[in-house]
Amino acid sequence: MFKGSITAIVTPFKNGKVDENKFRELIDFQVKNGSSGIVPCGTTGESATLSFEEHDKVIEIAIDQAKKRILVIAGTGSNSTEEAIMLTRHAEKAGADASLQVSPYYNRPTQRGLYEHFKAIANAVKFPIILYNIASRTGVNIEPETIAKLAHDSKNIISVKEASGNLDQMSRIKQLCPKNFVLLSGDDSLTLPVLSIGGTGIISVVSNIVPRDVADLVSEYEKGNVEKAREIHFKLLPLIKAMFIETNPIPIKTAMGLLGMCEPDLRLPMCAMSSENLERLKKALKDYGLLKG
Repeated sequence: MFKGSITAIVTPFKNGKVDENKFRELIDFQVKNGSSGIVPCGTTGESATLSFEEHDKVIEIAIDQAKKRILVIAGTGSNSTEEAIMLTRHAEKAGADASLQVSPYYNRPTQRGLYEHFKAIANAVKFPIILYNIASRTGVNIEPETIAKLAHDSKNIISVKEASGNLDQMSRIKQLCPKNFVLLSGDDSLTLPVLSIGGTGIISVVSNIVPRDVADLVSEYEKGNVEKAREIHFKLLPLIKAMFIETNPIPIKTAMGLLGMCEPDLRLPMCAMSSENLERLKKALKDYGLLKG
């Protein structure tokens, strides 16, 4: 179920508010271009600066517009277990297909604390939970042994989005977890290597602008066309690198603004790109054939 290209979709803003009409357009764009699902209110969706009311509303819009055509995996994590449970219960009631749970940021919990946090959330709902391991954002790594314990102890903890960048760690997760536990890449540049060790797909940033290519990479690999998948990987790589020349989601949202997909508005503390990096981004878009010279 959880495979292919799943887009960590941006939250478009206009005049300081969520642009609902544009958000619906972006969801339709993902559906038409082969994405398996979307993640509203993830890091790329600027969840940290959404109010609780906006957070719930964005997830509701995503579910309504997706109309079961693609998966909606609601970003409902928090560094407060109580808040995460509140957001996750809402997403389940609203009809989301699953929840993406980032490890608590700033708190820097122990491995036992991480286990208790995720276990409490899983116990509070019945739908699937996908862990999100990104120590560069949260300050703490979810160790493979902790992920495995959660996978064995909670039937609805069924997957992890791995953004550690550590393929050894991801291999260890595959070794320790149940056979049906789903490994998803959390880094666009590592999609192909993660597939090779048993991953099933990617929760992607770059697929906001090139969803078909990211979906094709995964599907070609699944069909056994490894050389074709490799070709798409190397085609995507310079564009992927450009999406991270500044903190995500600054480059991807700026790119979408340049391509006329939505306003490039960000919420502080996210701010406009430097002029130097903007030129680098434009070049990557032109080289890819997305932006005319």
